[in-house]
Amino acid sequence: MATRGQILIPIAITAVIIGIVGVLTIPTDSKLAEVKFPRGTIKVDNVTLDVQIAETDAQRARGLMFQDQMPYNQGMIFVMDNEQVIPIWMLNMQFPLDIIWFDSNGNVVHIAKYVQPCKSALETVTCTVDNGGGKLAKYVLETTAGFVSKYNVTASSKLQIISI
Repeated sequence: MATRGQILIPIAITAVIIGIVGVLTIPTDSKLAEVKFPRGTIKVDNVTLDVQIAETDAQRARGLMFQDQMPYNQGMIFVMDNEQVIPIWMLNMQFPLDIIWFDSNGNVVHIAKYVQPCKSALETVTCTVDNGGGKLAKYVLETTAGFVSKYNVTASSKLQIISI
């Protein structure tokens, strides 16, 4: 009969290898210590936010990785060319997020609250991906966890693009 060590050591080695492969496959320019994102302004209902804009593949892959907590009047908006299922992965995040998916008309299609970050190599392997409930979206807004509750964002809330 196999010992606990004989079972756990190969599993741990596999987890580390998968984590390393995952990090190595992130686009190079998204791994830089600091990535500059264009800035814009949006509104969710009557709440105005200053947002970083992730519109290229590298910017979307990098997202808010390694950034510190944001105030409630800031966020990151992911802008897609067309409506699609948009998965969000919490790799290397430093704080939990509220994530809101919007269609091309600015209507909420899905809300995920208090999504936890994945920081360790083992968490990288098991880190969950939220795909917006599998619903089609054009925009995804990431805000500091608690934003949705604080501003009463609901399925009937509306996104207004002011400048992006």
